Amino acid sequence: MPLPSYPPLLHFRSLRRRIRHSNTSLLSIARHFMAAAEPISPSNTRVGWIGTGVMGQSMCAHLIRAGYSLTVFNRTPSKAQPLIDIGAHLAQSPHAVASRSDVVFSIVGYPSDVRSVLLDSSSGALAGLRSGGILVDMTTSEPSLAVEISSAAASKSCHSIDAPVSGGDRGAKNGTLAIFAGGDDSVVARLEPLFSLMGKVNYMGGSGKGQFAKLANQITIASTMVGLVEGMVYAHKAGLDVGLYLDAISTGAAGSKSLDLYGKRILMRDLDPGFYVNHFVKDLGICLKECQNMGIALPGLALAQQLYVSLKAHGEGNLGTQALVLVLERLNNVSLAP
Repeated sequence: MPLPSYPPLLHFRSLRRRIRHSNTSLLSIARHFMAAAEPISPSNTRVGWIGTGVMGQSMCAHLIRAGYSLTVFNRTPSKAQPLIDIGAHLAQSPHAVASRSDVVFSIVGYPSDVRSVLLDSSSGALAGLRSGGILVDMTTSEPSLAVEISSAAASKSCHSIDAPVSGGDRGAKNGTLAIFAGGDDSVVARLEPLFSLMGKVNYMGGSGKGQFAKLANQITIASTMVGLVEGMVYAHKAGLDVGLYLDAISTGAAGSKSLDLYGKRILMRDLDPGFYVNHFVKDLGICLKECQNMGIALPGLALAQQLYVSLKAHGEGNLGTQALVLVLERLNNVSLAP
């Protein structure tokens, strides 16, 4: 049985508060209720987007091409220009984005950025969002911050969903991202028309659970990347053609999404970021902090984090995560460069 498109009791209480505490007319309230009950579509939903970097730009473009009205903000306005060229409207602050939107997505760098763009009392998106609006943070961030944002949104009769993604720049471009959603399940179901344009949404539980799922995803990727690069170094040292080796293992038990995304890039020395080393170090640091809170030991995670930190120490934090090959090359005094 499909989930309801909107939580009726919660929405009724929100409407009752609006009637009691404002001069809103019955006609406008009726229109608000009808709009909330309708499935999200380009005709009834204005979308805002904060953060138009490597991932955000492609994700936002899918929504524009589907016909949604988009208002965007980026700290470096020139990075939003490709979206403006295809129909997006540029706003001067996250607050301005939210004031023109029903649903506001954000995908920025660090938890401090999330707090700033969503919760700042003067310039943040929540301050500009109307009652009933929805925040969707797609940044990989701290689960506790997701819970805090959800509580702040609820106090304003709004909703917040934490929905970090996995799939890298190619997944963003192809609309095939894995989306890990935490929050009210009925709100997640209501957002399906938007999520489906970017990838596949997976409901993980209450607020913060989307972030926990993404962090577990990053732990898995970290150790997989170490194994991928170590296997390539070993194959090279053994005198194998590393390209043939990658093709051979791709259909066996060693095959992985990391191999598909990054194996050939590493061989071609394409270290451009599909996902920045700096951001991966941030993610793995959050993972280690959560491990400490949980009282668990994940030595593979700790090793991978140290290897990636060494890339930052060499000034390579703005390369893609496949730059891990540089660390293993330095350790073994070899080079896989063609």
